[in-house]
Amino acid sequence: MLDGIERRFREAAPAVDFCSLRLVEKQQEQLLVRRGVLQPVHTSEDIGAMLTVIHAGGLGYAATSDLSTAGLRLAGSCALDWARRTADANVPGTAEPPQNSVTGEYATPVEQPWSAVPLRTKIDLLREQCERLKAGACIVDWSAALWYGEQNTLYLTLDGSHVQQRVHYLVPSLSSTANRGSESQTRSFGGHALARQGGLEVLEQTGFLTAAPGIAEQAMQLLDAPNCPSERRDLLLAPDQMILQIHESIGHPLELDRILGDERNYAGTSFVTLDMFGRYRYGSALLNVTFDPTRPGELASYAFDDEGQPARREYIIREGLLLRPLGGRSSQQRAGLDGVANARASSWNRPPIDRMANLNLEPGSSSFAEMVSSIECGIYMKTNCSWSIDDSRNKFQFGCEWARLIEGGELGAVVKNPNYRGISATFWQSLTAVGSESTFQLMGTPFCGKGEPNQAIRVGHASPAGVFKDVDVFGGA
Repeated sequence: MLDGIERRFREAAPAVDFCSLRLVEKQQEQLLVRRGVLQPVHTSEDIGAMLTVIHAGGLGYAATSDLSTAGLRLAGSCALDWARRTADANVPGTAEPPQNSVTGEYATPVEQPWSAVPLRTKIDLLREQCERLKAGACIVDWSAALWYGEQNTLYLTLDGSHVQQRVHYLVPSLSSTANRGSESQTRSFGGHALARQGGLEVLEQTGFLTAAPGIAEQAMQLLDAPNCPSERRDLLLAPDQMILQIHESIGHPLELDRILGDERNYAGTSFVTLDMFGRYRYGSALLNVTFDPTRPGELASYAFDDEGQPARREYIIREGLLLRPLGGRSSQQRAGLDGVANARASSWNRPPIDRMANLNLEPGSSSFAEMVSSIECGIYMKTNCSWSIDDSRNKFQFGCEWARLIEGGELGAVVKNPNYRGISATFWQSLTAVGSESTFQLMGTPFCGKGEPNQAIRVGHASPAGVFKDVDVFGGA
C-alpha cells in the first residue's frame, strides 16, 4: 500500500492553497518476564495518514487508515470542509501555510538490529536478569522487560516537500521489590527512564546487563534504612531525577501553546508569560538548557518535526536567562516569538502540537566527588517514583526511590522515602553546582502526555547531576 503513495496523494489532494500528507507506520514488540514467568508477548502494527488543508484563511485536517486513492480523496475532502468551516473562526496565525518546501531524511543509527536476535534469545536474557533480581528471600516481586519500537514517517506537500524518517528505540526495564511485614521498598532501573534510540546495543550502553544485582541489593537495603529527615538541606540530584525536574518544571512550563492557553482546560497553563522571554532569569548562571533533536541516540532525535520544519539545536535557557519557548511554526506565528521545530504528533490520527523533544541540561565543570565535598548538610537523591505539580507548572513535590545523607562533605547513611518540594519560579535559581561530563547521562520517557484527545509521546532528556541550595526535604510513609 506504500508503493505509489506519493502519486495517490497528488491524485487525491484537493485544489487548495496548501495540502500536506503525514504518513505514520509503527511496529512495536514488548517482552516481560515477571517472577521468572514470561508474560504474554505483545506485538502491534499500525499505519495511517493525516491530510492537512490550509485554504482561504481556514485550517482543517482529517485522518484515515485507507491509503487508497479513494481513501485519501475522502480524507482530503473532509479536511477541506473543516478548512471552509473554520475560515472565519481561526485563531490568528494558525492558518498560515509554510513559506518553503523541504526535502530530507533521517534514520536512527543501529548497530545490532532487534530483528537479528531470535525471540527465544531475548526472552532468555530477561529470564537471566530476573534471576539476578531475586537476590534474597525478602524480594517478593521482580521483573525484567524490553520494549522495542520502530516508527517510519513520510511527510509530503503539494508544493514539493518530501521528508522520510525512520526511528528505532528501545526501553529496557528492571524492577525489584523487597518486603518485610508492612514495609515494602522498590528499586528500578533509572525509574524506567534509561531509554534511547538504537537497537540492542542500547542494553550495553545503558548498563542494563550488569544493573540487576545492585538494584536488588538497594531494595533490600531500604527495608532497614531510617526515614528521610524532614528539614531544609542542600540537595544533590542524580541524573535520573534531574530529568524529571527538567521535564516538569522547565519543559512543560515553556511549551508555547500552553502559555497561549491551549492546555488550560486539560493539563493546565503556565506561570511563564510571553513578556518573560529575553528578560526573565529562570535560574542561576549555571543553568544552560538546550532543545536538541539532533543529538545521536537520544530518544526524541529527528531531522524534521511533523510539520516539516528543519530541526536544529537551540538554547532555551542560557546562563540562567530565558531565551525562547518550546513552540512550533503555528505557535510562533501566533505569539510573534522565535521557537523551535517541535510540532509533533503521537500518531497518524493526531494533529501535531507543541511538544518537548530532546530537552537537555548542559554539563558543568564539577565532578561528583567535588559536589559531595561542597555540601556540609545535604542529601543525595536518585530515581523518581512520584511527582505532583500544580496547574501552572510552578509549585511541585517529587519523591525518589533511594537517598543518602551528606554530612560534612561525605556521603553517609542510606534513607528511605525521600521527597522534596519547591517552586519552579525560584528553584532553579538555587542551582549551585552542575556536574561535568563524567556525571552526564542520556535518558528519556516514552510516556509524556498532553493534548485533547491525549497524545503520549517519546521525550528525550540528558542531564548531569546537580546541587540545589537550602531545599525543603521530607520523609514519606
